[in-house]
Amino acid sequence: MTADPGTGLPTDPGAGPTGPEEEPTDAAASVEEGPPPTPLLAPRDGLPPVVETSTALVAYADALAAGTGPVAVDAERASGYRYGQSAYLVQLRRAGAGTGLIDPVPLPDLTAVQRAIGDAEWVLHAANQDLPCLAELGLVPTRLFDTELAARLAGLPRVGLGAVVESLLGWSLQKGHSAADWSTRPLPEDWLVYAALDVEVLVELRDALAEILEDQGKTEWARQEFAAILAAGPPAPKVDPWRKTSGMHGLRNRRQLGMLRALWQARDDLARRRDIAPGRVLPDAAIVSAVQADPKNEGALLELPVFRGRANRKLVNTWFGALVRGRELPEDQLPLHSRPGDGPPPVNRWGDRDPAAAARLKAARAGLAQVSEQWSVPVENVLSPDLVRRLMWSPPTPADADSVAAALRAAGAREWQVELTRGLLTEAIAAG
Repeated sequence: MTADPGTGLPTDPGAGPTGPEEEPTDAAASVEEGPPPTPLLAPRDGLPPVVETSTALVAYADALAAGTGPVAVDAERASGYRYGQSAYLVQLRRAGAGTGLIDPVPLPDLTAVQRAIGDAEWVLHAANQDLPCLAELGLVPTRLFDTELAARLAGLPRVGLGAVVESLLGWSLQKGHSAADWSTRPLPEDWLVYAALDVEVLVELRDALAEILEDQGKTEWARQEFAAILAAGPPAPKVDPWRKTSGMHGLRNRRQLGMLRALWQARDDLARRRDIAPGRVLPDAAIVSAVQADPKNEGALLELPVFRGRANRKLVNTWFGALVRGRELPEDQLPLHSRPGDGPPPVNRWGDRDPAAAARLKAARAGLAQVSEQWSVPVENVLSPDLVRRLMWSPPTPADADSVAAALRAAGAREWQVELTRGLLTEAIAAG
């Protein structure tokens, strides 16, 4: 296969990646040899203009509807810059339609695109990251192929998009703009090239991974995993998100937790109103240091390093007021040291609280590690670690293979996972 020296792409637009002469016996062996990767420097059809008007959107949606085969889909967000996780660019590519770069800022309703490709298979990498922001725009797939998840099931040693493209297709992607502020307008041309290349080879990658999964007998596993992603729907709202504040483990008592929660909520409210990432309004470290210092007046708060800046001097009323509210909360309204949950205790306490459960978990983990090695699938993909802990802490009754299988299904395990693990988990329960 010849390639365009400027892009490294096949000169025949219909050509796909060439595979090794012999079928690999495992995924790792299939990616260790070969020539150095060829950089992808430009889209094969040239950089398309950004779709930013209703007329252009309808025209591209018509082209997508007339296209054939799967649709490569990607989205760029402004994580770390804006408050939420909204998309600031949507990229699509389909045979016969070419690549489209859609600006959702002036075009927040993409139902025209949904109508055009709603029945097609969508190809995304790490779909869970992009599906929520795509859904905000009216884009929801009915069929899905997740190349990141497929790479995990295939046992590839690295599953990032660039690594998988390089190992399976022999091309290298430039990843310099992955953490950029995609809310920037106008978007620089080199950013747009980067965005277009992210969907340039996604369908070819899907085909290469599908072939590996078929050779390994895992096609049905992948089908079940993709169906589970679609069935899961939007993520549930996080409970007590303030507990994710970096450094809060250094706080000693519930009163400090109450102050931290109040200050976190004040920051979150301000960040939402201004559409700024909360960490840019006030870093987590500043929140924790303010709680630990427990300033008695606004002047004392302004003596702390981050609060000396001009922006926070203007907001000192907001920050100090939040600290006061947390400090003055009634005892029964203070947050607990840890959020009450319905799950088992931390694993490091199992030995003391329930030695039999600890023995069950040890046996289960050993069995799952063997299955992971046998099938070249990461152990966390063989079965959710949280599910394993819950099952070993509170085994079903009776603890036979059928009851274990029923418990796994009820907890959301896919059928391929049930068949692989029900026996070893039944044995692990017996070991306790």
